[in-house]
Amino acid sequence: MGPMSAPRAAEWLLATLSSSPWLSRATGRLCDLRLPPAVLTPVIRAYARALRVDLEEAAHPPEAYPSFNAFFTRALVSGCRPVDRGAGTVVSPCDARVSGISAIPEDGRLEQVKGVTYSLEALLGSATDAALFRAGVQATLYLSPSMYHRVHSPVDGCIRAWRHVPGRLFPVNGPGVRTIPGLFTRNERVCLFYETEAHGPLAVVMVGAANVGRISLSFAPLTTHRAAPPGAVEPSTPLPVQRGDEIGAFNLGSTVVLLLADTALVPAAVRGEVVHMGRPLWRRR
Repeated sequence: MGPMSAPRAAEWLLATLSSSPWLSRATGRLCDLRLPPAVLTPVIRAYARALRVDLEEAAHPPEAYPSFNAFFTRALVSGCRPVDRGAGTVVSPCDARVSGISAIPEDGRLEQVKGVTYSLEALLGSATDAALFRAGVQATLYLSPSMYHRVHSPVDGCIRAWRHVPGRLFPVNGPGVRTIPGLFTRNERVCLFYETEAHGPLAVVMVGAANVGRISLSFAPLTTHRAAPPGAVEPSTPLPVQRGDEIGAFNLGSTVVLLLADTALVPAAVRGEVVHMGRPLWRRR
């Protein structure tokens, strides 16, 4: 990345110091504490005001949550995230800012930030899986701490396997992305692999981040930090899912990298745009 300026070096140092999984686990235990409503409710309301969280979207009022984590991973009011059902549409799996949306180069290297790339093989933890997506398309979706943090299926299909890849927990915000080479290949992550009729192979990569950093799956007994040894885990039978079905959740801010082998997709969102879960990212030509 070349020599760093003093401000960039300070960003790198802060990101590195905050990347220890032990620090995030300690934060996680604090966020899991069950507190009386008289203590927790003002904290939740202050957080919502500071980050402009729309409490009207939450399925429960602030005083109903037993811990801050319960609030952070909150469900939403039914119907407040309509899912586009158009044929050939791939929807956003989460509320996010679109950090990138593009074709995947044939060399399999994705752009992290201008001038800095990382490999699909390192991201997925498998050269065989990476080969499926070369010359396909990708979207990198950043979830800020203010956003809804459950992740949903972007398509109709079957989850055929998933892989837990241990790692650090660097922050995935702007300073982290700018200063940590290969950030998404170094952070702890869970890769979900789909087969679909409409789009062929698809992968949803849930990348952990600093402060709690925990990832859970809705269909399997995995919560990172308490996971089985890393490696591919294949369901006994492919798991059918429909567009919009919940598949997992994050604790605090993180990133989803979405990969598709389908080359006949046209972007329906642009870099820098904020999208809600269920909003189209691509449509079929």
